[in-house]
Amino acid sequence: MAEQQSAQDKTEQATPKRQEDAKDKGNVAKSQDLNSVALLFAGIFGISYAIKEILAAFTGFMMDVYSNSAHIVITMDTVSFYGSEFFKLFAFIVSPIFSLLLVAALVINYLQVGVIFAKKALTPKFDKISPAQGIKRMFSMTKIVDLVKGIAKIVLVAYVSLYVIRQHLDEFWLLAFDTVPGTMSYLGAILFELATKIGLLLIVIGVADFSYQKYDHNKQLKMTKQEVREESKQYEGNPQMKGKIKQAMLRASRARMIQVVPDATVVVTNPTFIAIAIKYDPVSKTDAPKVLAKGKRKLAQKIKAIAIENEIPIIENKALARGLYDYAQPGSEIPIFFYEAIAEILAEVYKMNKSRVPRAVA
Repeated sequence: MAEQQSAQDKTEQATPKRQEDAKDKGNVAKSQDLNSVALLFAGIFGISYAIKEILAAFTGFMMDVYSNSAHIVITMDTVSFYGSEFFKLFAFIVSPIFSLLLVAALVINYLQVGVIFAKKALTPKFDKISPAQGIKRMFSMTKIVDLVKGIAKIVLVAYVSLYVIRQHLDEFWLLAFDTVPGTMSYLGAILFELATKIGLLLIVIGVADFSYQKYDHNKQLKMTKQEVREESKQYEGNPQMKGKIKQAMLRASRARMIQVVPDATVVVTNPTFIAIAIKYDPVSKTDAPKVLAKGKRKLAQKIKAIAIENEIPIIENKALARGLYDYAQPGSEIPIFFYEAIAEILAEVYKMNKSRVPRAVA
């Protein structure tokens, strides 16, 4: 009951981290039916493509054995020789088909899940061999669905097989008058037709199964709102801790600004709400005024207090103070569209205190 309630509470889509963790465990959406049909078609077309070479090689081997049978003395050497020849023939027949099957298996798995290396899936888990867990899995919804799919596949494959056989049923009596190669060729054609039609049916079943596996996989990975919040805390950090860190960084930034205010050339205010400390000490023609510090309310009052203590001119200019607060950052040069207003402020400062006029720029 509790598990059912928990499943009902899982309304959120799986996060990227949850999906990545599932991949690490080998938990991916994959259809075994698509794998089977890929191997089936690879085997069918591999055999049909190489059937003439296979028959020729096998026939040649058997003819060589029977034509020399009267002269063959059965000893360990002859048994070893013909045994090795047979295994060479077997490898010649089987290895290309096995290679094709291997390629088909790799391709169909890549198309379904891509390239993954599930290290955690290699770790042995005792619950997989637990009888209690095994019985529980036997009566799970997944196993019930697999049972229904299995029965449906058997019924559909049997129907297609009967349909193909009935199509050729009237022709079977003619095999009594055909040669052995003709009979083998005819039966091979029927088997090829039967395998192809069953394979096409299994493709449809496999695609449907893959869609269901994808749906079921996403459903199993769904999370509750609480799980999403907990993961967010672990992955991005506790919001309260992040807030404390941000406050600490803000205090450190303000402390650094306060330390450089005594170096300012002028402080622009609006007059009580905002204060901007500006320094202009050109060394070359390209140097521009810089914002040393800026602040609102209490920080603005602190900047003005330091300016008064260090005899730094304080000039009121509401528009300029507001603009610099919005568009300039401490430690950076003022934006070019404030140059004219700053020039007027600096000219006023130089009139107020001739000793602060910077040396001429070469």
